[in-house]
Amino acid sequence: MEKIKIITTLIAGLYFTTGEAQSLPAVPRLVVNITIDQLRTDYMEAFSPLYGSGGFKKLFENSRVYTQAQYPSSRLDRASAVATVSTGATPYDNGIVGIQWLDRETLRPVMAVDDNDCEGVMTLDKYSPRRLAVSTIGDELKVATSGKSIVYAIAPFGEEALFGAGHAADGAFWIDNASGQWSSTSYYGQYPDWALRYDVSDRLSGRISDLSWTPISPIVENFNFFISPQESKGFTHKFTGDRKIYEFKTSAYVNDEVNRFAKHCLDHTELGEDLVTDFLSLTYYAGTFDHKPVAEVPVELQDTYVRLDLELAELITMLEKKVGAGRFLLVVTSTGYTDDEITDFSKYRIPTGTFSVTRASALLNMYLMAVYGQGQYVETEFGSQLFLNQKLIEDKQLNLSDVLTRAQAFLIQMAGVKDVYTSQRLALSAGETEIRRLRNSFNQMRSGDIFIEVSPGWKVVNEETHEQTLERASYVGFPIFFFGCNVRPETIKTPVTVDCIAPTVARFMRIRAPNACSAAPLSAVR
Repeated sequence: MEKIKIITTLIAGLYFTTGEAQSLPAVPRLVVNITIDQLRTDYMEAFSPLYGSGGFKKLFENSRVYTQAQYPSSRLDRASAVATVSTGATPYDNGIVGIQWLDRETLRPVMAVDDNDCEGVMTLDKYSPRRLAVSTIGDELKVATSGKSIVYAIAPFGEEALFGAGHAADGAFWIDNASGQWSSTSYYGQYPDWALRYDVSDRLSGRISDLSWTPISPIVENFNFFISPQESKGFTHKFTGDRKIYEFKTSAYVNDEVNRFAKHCLDHTELGEDLVTDFLSLTYYAGTFDHKPVAEVPVELQDTYVRLDLELAELITMLEKKVGAGRFLLVVTSTGYTDDEITDFSKYRIPTGTFSVTRASALLNMYLMAVYGQGQYVETEFGSQLFLNQKLIEDKQLNLSDVLTRAQAFLIQMAGVKDVYTSQRLALSAGETEIRRLRNSFNQMRSGDIFIEVSPGWKVVNEETHEQTLERASYVGFPIFFFGCNVRPETIKTPVTVDCIAPTVARFMRIRAPNACSAAPLSAVR
C-alpha cells in the first residue's frame, strides 16, 4: 500500500511539473531593443492626430506601456543613456559618464568610444566598447547560448551602436560623420559581407546630395501645436556642405536610413530564424533639427515625429514578416530629453544669473592658497566639475577630506550655487535619496573631485571653452513599451526607471541580467 502511495505521488508530481512546463511562455526568437534619442511623451501624444494606425498607436494599444519613465541618474547624454539601458546599471558602475570626460593624467577630454588599439572599418575613427566596464544584455545572451545568438546594433552615432551592442556582439554599425557610410570597428572582426553589399548598392553618401526634406504632408505643415495658423509655414532643407552628414543625422531622414539598414540586416542574416534567441539594438532620433531651439524648427519637429511613426510601423511589419507575430519582443524607450536652449529669463523678470565655472575655479584656488600656501590646487574644470591637484595635496601632506570640505564650504557661498558635492560625499551617499541620481552619474575614475550644482534658471558658462548651458531641473516624461511575445496590453502610470529594462528582457530570454544590474525586473509584463 505504501508503494502505491509513493507511485501516485510521483505521477501527480510529474503531471503538475509537465503542466507548468507547458504553460511557460515562449522565449522570443528575436528581441529588438529601440532607444529613441530625445523622445518625449508630451510631444508623442500631442502629434497623435497625425499618426497612422501601425506605429505609436499600435504600440499604445497593444503594449504594456509605462508612461512615467525616468533615468536613475542625472546629467545624461546619448552615450550614458544607451549604456544604462543596455547594462541595467548607472554610470557609477558601468563607467560611461558621458560622450566624453576628462582624463585625469593628461587633463584632456577623451571620447567614451575612442580606442587606438582598433582600426575603423569604413571610417577613420578608431572606436570600441572597451571603456564600458560591465556586461550588456547582448553580452549575457552570448554567454548563455555559448555564442550561438546573433547580436547586432545599428544607430546614427558610434557610441549608441557600440554601447547598444556590447563587448561580445557580432557587429555594431553607425553612420560615419565624414563619408556618410555605414561604419564599424575591427574590434568585432571582419566587416560582414551583407553590410558591404548594402554600402555598394545603396550608399547614403551617393543619395544624400539629392535629398530634400520638406513636410510629409500639408496637414503636418499646418498642424498648430507650437504655432498659430498665421505663423504656419513649411520648410525645405538640403544636405550640402561640410556639415551635411551631421545635419542629416539630426533630421527626420536619419530614421529612414536606420530602417533601411535594419531591413537589409534582417533580409540578409539569420536573425530570428531559429529557436536560439537573437538580439538587435536600434537607435532612432526624435530631437530638433541640428539641435536648434524648438521655436526655430517647430514644423520640422512635428514632421520628425510623424515620419518616426511611419518608420516604427514599417519596422513592426518587417518583424512580423521575418520572425512572425508573437515571436519577437519589441522594447521601446527614450534617451531622456536634454534641453540645450538658452533663454534670457531676465526679460521676463524670472530669477536668473550667470555662473562662471572658470571664475569659480580661479577664486577657489586663491582661497586654498591663502589657507595652505602657494600652489595650483585646482588643476582644471570640465562642465560644472572641478579637478583638484591630488599630487600637490599629497606632496604637501594635506588631508584630502579637509581640502574638499573647505572647498565645498567656500563654493557654496557663491551666487547661483544651489549645492556643492565632493567626490567623497557622493561615494558615501548610497542611501541618501535626495542625491542618489547625482551619485549614480558619478564614477570614481572618470569624474571630478567637486560637483557644483547651479540653481535652475542660471546660465553656466566656461570662459575658456566658451560653452554655455542653462540649468534646468524640470521633469520631462517618456515611455517604455513592451510589445509582442504575448505581452498583456496595459497602461501603467506608476513611475519606473529604465535600469529595469535589462533584467526584464533577461527574464523573457531566461538568462542572467547583466553583471552590474541590481534592479528588479518589472512584474506581470506577461
